[in-house]
Amino acid sequence: MSLSRRASLHRLAALFAAPALLDLGRPGSHGWARLQALFGEADDPLAGTIAQYQAGRVRGAWSAAEVTTRALERARTWNATLHAVDALADSAMTEARASDTRLRRNALRGPMDGVPVFAKSIYDVQGLRTTASSAAWAELFPELAPRDAIEVARLRAAGAVVLGKTVADDFAYRGVGTSSLSGQVRNPHDRLGQRTPGGSSAGSAVSVACGIAFAALGTDDGGSNRIPAQCSGVVGVKPTFGLVPRSGVIPTWPVLDTHGPLSRFVADAALMLDVLAGPESGDALALRTPYTRGALAALRDDALQGARLGLVEAHVPRAQMTLPTQTLFDRAIEECLGAGAVVESFAAPSNRSTFREQFAAAARARGDVAPNANAPAATANALLRYFARQGTAQAPVDAKERVQRGLAAYRAFYDVLPETWEQMAVLVEQPYERDAASLSFLRSRETVVAELAAAMRAQRLDAMVYPTMPFGAFLLSAGWPDVRTALGYGNWLGLPEVSVPAGFGPDGLPACNLSFVGLPGSDARLLSLAHAYEQRSKRFAAPPSPVG
Repeated sequence: MSLSRRASLHRLAALFAAPALLDLGRPGSHGWARLQALFGEADDPLAGTIAQYQAGRVRGAWSAAEVTTRALERARTWNATLHAVDALADSAMTEARASDTRLRRNALRGPMDGVPVFAKSIYDVQGLRTTASSAAWAELFPELAPRDAIEVARLRAAGAVVLGKTVADDFAYRGVGTSSLSGQVRNPHDRLGQRTPGGSSAGSAVSVACGIAFAALGTDDGGSNRIPAQCSGVVGVKPTFGLVPRSGVIPTWPVLDTHGPLSRFVADAALMLDVLAGPESGDALALRTPYTRGALAALRDDALQGARLGLVEAHVPRAQMTLPTQTLFDRAIEECLGAGAVVESFAAPSNRSTFREQFAAAARARGDVAPNANAPAATANALLRYFARQGTAQAPVDAKERVQRGLAAYRAFYDVLPETWEQMAVLVEQPYERDAASLSFLRSRETVVAELAAAMRAQRLDAMVYPTMPFGAFLLSAGWPDVRTALGYGNWLGLPEVSVPAGFGPDGLPACNLSFVGLPGSDARLLSLAHAYEQRSKRFAAPPSPVG
């Protein structure tokens, strides 16, 4: 049945049961035009926002099954060029048809119901291998995952259609998008195939940039969401540390690892993060505060009006920045000013050059052991817990045996781990939340963040701003530029950060993303500020369609 535009907007608001949507959807109300704009037309359902996609479903313009079919066809056809997809899920079409059934019954579970998404290759997805994008790991562990990672499970519970898994750097360790299993992920904006798409969440960024999925799961220990966001020209989110639990994902550094979405648009990232957030007992470092659904998705177009932004000059290394990145960053700041923000210089008490020594100094002042973000005992125990979760009452697993089996392949990247199993066996049993070096690190984090918070309060700042990276997508042959970035700063302090496209260089490649960075817990505010900037600048541009 085809509905009128106005009827479909009312129905969409009712299905989502969101008070803001209901208020906007009242005919004759001040917000009626806003609702129409929010759920505007999109010729290609995978090119618009999630809200536009859902509005089209309600109108009868397309179904989740039709759009999922299109997404899977793109993934298969384009992957010969992109090398972005690790595996596709046989369950995707069943999930899409189930969502269409719920729509006919006016029983959608929320805005993510029926939305095609991807997970990164280090996530467990039931029925698929967890390859970690590593040829060695895929050979060592060919079995199918018996259950979903917590984030994948939450997406399925919200009705999302899990298309499959994306390619990353081996074990999510490096930042260029090179997999020993799948090859080099292609930057879709670079026809010559010479530039990095960024990494390690390369396939996730590329898949959403090309319109294969609306959003994708990524991880970030030192920039793995934000690097491909800038290099591939999409939105990358690193939430507050602990906001998103990490059970069922091949671990990295427990005190740094932060999971979040990549998407074309901030609003879509906010909807996905809203589903992912909240406590979970399997992750000992996840936040314990109950999360209220919807808190992250209330965005305002005018959020920059009157906002106070601190420009951290120490994170703008102009002498080392490429000219396109510097030009685009300056333009982005002017656009924030034009949207009504107050932007002033902010001398953060910790910055990209000083934060490591400040962590160490805080520990010395406490008389504590040296803090270690890469403590081997923490990673060893996290790996044991990852494998233990794969067991069931009917089919228990020997988690220690699996750690031992995979140690050499894993240690080739995480080389802080012991070389021998005898040394490793001692570490795996030590709970990472009680590891002395990790605890010292977390205590130092509290000290350094408290100093930052006091400085931001004194200057009445809502957020900090700086370029996500001081350079764009670099040549793969040249390797990573010898420039200190602010990426690790955000992970060490556990700060939320939203990276938004700020434009393209003369070569047609993404050259700058603007980062909105805040204190822990300010995720909703940052998303709203980033959304307002995005609506003002409209710098996202889709890459050309890949050639198979």
